[in-house]
Amino acid sequence: MRITIAGTSFTKRRVLVLAVAGAVGTAGATLLLGTLAHRGHHSPAPSAATSGPAPSPGAPGIGDPLLPLAGNGGYQVRRYTLAFDWRSPRTPFDAGATISATATQALSRFDLDFAGNTLHRVTVDGLPAAAVRDGDELVVTPSKPILRGAAFTVRVAYTADPTRQRHRGDAIADYGWVPTPDGTVLCPQPDGAKMIFPADDHPSLRAPVTFRITTPPGISAVAGGRLVERVRRPDGRTRWTYDSEQPVAAQLVQLAIGRFTVVDGTGPRGLPLRDVVPDGLVSGTAAYRSLVPEHLAWLERRLGPYPFSRYGVLVGDTDLPVALETQSLSVLPSADLLGDRVHAERNLVHELTHHWTGDSVAVRRWSDLWLSEGHAQFYERLYSDTHGGDSMEEAMRAAYERHDQWRHDDGAPAEPTWPTLFRQIRYDGSALVLYALREEVGEDTFDRIERSWVTRYRGRAAGTADFVALASEVAGRDLRPFLTPWLYGERTPPMPGHPDWQVDPVRT
Repeated sequence: MRITIAGTSFTKRRVLVLAVAGAVGTAGATLLLGTLAHRGHHSPAPSAATSGPAPSPGAPGIGDPLLPLAGNGGYQVRRYTLAFDWRSPRTPFDAGATISATATQALSRFDLDFAGNTLHRVTVDGLPAAAVRDGDELVVTPSKPILRGAAFTVRVAYTADPTRQRHRGDAIADYGWVPTPDGTVLCPQPDGAKMIFPADDHPSLRAPVTFRITTPPGISAVAGGRLVERVRRPDGRTRWTYDSEQPVAAQLVQLAIGRFTVVDGTGPRGLPLRDVVPDGLVSGTAAYRSLVPEHLAWLERRLGPYPFSRYGVLVGDTDLPVALETQSLSVLPSADLLGDRVHAERNLVHELTHHWTGDSVAVRRWSDLWLSEGHAQFYERLYSDTHGGDSMEEAMRAAYERHDQWRHDDGAPAEPTWPTLFRQIRYDGSALVLYALREEVGEDTFDRIERSWVTRYRGRAAGTADFVALASEVAGRDLRPFLTPWLYGERTPPMPGHPDWQVDPVRT
């Protein structure tokens, strides 16, 4: 049965649940199926809550118009601790997730975003909890209600499948787990983290992540953040522990497993740099990787200090379709770093820019993605202008000519649909909005808007209305009449300062 609420269809909860028992265990744990009658269990009495509203289910999503079931309501995650017992490429392995959270309402049950492989058992505060898979939702009913404001801990034991992927018809293509010849890298954007671990999978929701990965002899594990501990076990396997250091959105988590060389360096102001490179690609990618300190310095002059504790490039030895700004450790396909320098630098600068706009300043809703991709594309083009690539003006004029067609096919920059989220209108098409703003207010004012944007919202989520308001504040005039048609209009407005620029006719 499907239920339609405000034009959006949802699947009714299935009536089968998993009756689970014991602490988090291995892949051999027994699964028992029961009904929502919870055979042998009693519904908690309303008096379980000492004050306030009676316990009720947390919302299955935060209500993002493009993906209503992304994220979850009723609690806030304080930390993820992920334990992966890696065995060999393309082979399922035992995994566990410990989620520390705080209830923002009295909870009778709550959801996690989870599309992983076989579920084994779930506990809440050490007690068995019932769990039901409902599409990409894992619905957890604890043995007793959780009071509003209470801290609680969820443990999920499951089998992780490092071949699990999904496909999109835009720039993302295949995403999720991305196998390599001897391991894996991750491409969780946009909603692929739930294939890797149970999560609050929305870009506006962030929490610190601890990774504990066990690997066979000769195989390394690397994750975003800092290496806390490496322990060689008596059986020859190694356990690696990483801490993300700062909160991270689920779509920006990175884990790489394989035969790697870690190349350490130093960036501006002593920033620690760490590149992770497959052993056979170290020398071939060294020339372009060595440019990262220059890229950091160039961006810091425009956007201020790099917002995280470290940075590095993970070279993907795989048919990875795109590069990705996974936090503190951007992943780039090896082909990007083995070919043309202009192309390599464009991708390197693009992913690095995201660490200011997209990683540090997160998007509030998926429809705000233009703020992330548009900024990354703008600075990529601006850098390339003086480093051997096309001129900024030529690139923007070409985008202007195609803008009406992009709007027709894929929506205005701030009005995507879910299938068209990562189309060209969100890249050069959104960079064009920023270019138009610069032409309208002048370069000095534009630079102050940009610096203010990444400073005011550092470590926070912000949206299109926030950007328009801040730009108006810095410019000293209301920019809504100017920016609204650029962001939402059916037709492309005239480009300030370029009356000769023409938009190509739309072909239907």
